[in-house]
Amino acid sequence: MSTRALDGLKIIDLTRVLGGPYCTMILADHGADVIKIEPPQGDEVRDWGPPFLTRDDGTRDASYYLGANRNKRAMSLDLARPEGRAVLLRLLETADALVENFKPGSLEKWGIGYDMLSARFPRLIHCRISGFGADGPLGGLPGYDAVVQAMTGLMTINGDPAHGPVRMGTPIVDLGTGLYAALGIMMAIHERGTSGRGQFIDMTLHDTALALLHPAGANYLLAGKRPAATGNAHPNIAPYETFPTATCDIFIAGGNDGQFRKLCAILARPDIAANPAFATNADRLANRPALKATLTAALAGHDGAAIAITLIEAGVPAGAVQPVDVALNSAHARHRAMTADLDGIKTLGTPIKLSRTPGGPRTAPPAFAQHQSEILAEHGFTAADIAALEQDQIIRPRRR
Repeated sequence: MSTRALDGLKIIDLTRVLGGPYCTMILADHGADVIKIEPPQGDEVRDWGPPFLTRDDGTRDASYYLGANRNKRAMSLDLARPEGRAVLLRLLETADALVENFKPGSLEKWGIGYDMLSARFPRLIHCRISGFGADGPLGGLPGYDAVVQAMTGLMTINGDPAHGPVRMGTPIVDLGTGLYAALGIMMAIHERGTSGRGQFIDMTLHDTALALLHPAGANYLLAGKRPAATGNAHPNIAPYETFPTATCDIFIAGGNDGQFRKLCAILARPDIAANPAFATNADRLANRPALKATLTAALAGHDGAAIAITLIEAGVPAGAVQPVDVALNSAHARHRAMTADLDGIKTLGTPIKLSRTPGGPRTAPPAFAQHQSEILAEHGFTAADIAALEQDQIIRPRRR
């Protein structure tokens, strides 16, 4: 088996739903031993379907869960009880990082907040993912992707201005928070190599959503003008939007004047580039409706997929608008290993391609408590200890 970049790291994952599990999946993809600890009722996204995978024992897991939990090992633990917290502390003795998304104050209430953990485990990195953080005007309030999209302006810059604010089609705030959290953990691990000390990472959906407001946030901070939704068009660049053709819509991203002139030449319409109204990007933005109408007419007789390939091969960014199934089954997606089959469960691949230490999907998303006995045995629990924990319902073989 190839050496992976994060081999040797142990991550205790107390997260549920998406931002946290997505973070730890990124780490697991590249070799970290991620131990997913679920409450007695399990991670609720196991129920967020259909579609569902029905396992051999009759339990079922939703695709929402499967898509964010590959390469992990799973066990259950009731942290509301002191005996469960004692088990967690045993697991943390050899852990590099703890990732959790409890409501701020929950772990402190149980006596296992960061102050206590850092005193007992000074090298431990503790990453908390929450909606808004523990303090401030919104501190401690629950956060959900779409709600935070609404509160931070993301919805108002998405969609068509005629139809009002629109939620983004992917949970971009949850995914972005997971990505930032994984990056933060690796930063803290790198710094620990010098200081020998762990630290607390305070990740929030709110902060991530605001950080994702580029270029709308940068435009507002410079010009003081409230950004508005522009549909598929870009607020700073033209042409940069979808155009209809004889067969399908295509997206053209003419990022500079040279690309625009090349576009017009390929369409056999150099007169468009010669028009003073379209001479520079600022001119094209000022005259966007006329530019859209002119290019739409010039593209009307073309096969969309063919002209898009012609354009991109010539250095003009363009692509046919494709549905998800077509994109995932494309020749290039297969070439880039962006889908995989794990014991009959199809999953997305990793976009992080490392030359010497490749990562990616290895093991299927675990069933509830699938690795419970082996994890506990690795941490010094005897068979009798494990049986007693199960008898007392500190751990469970099946969801409550």
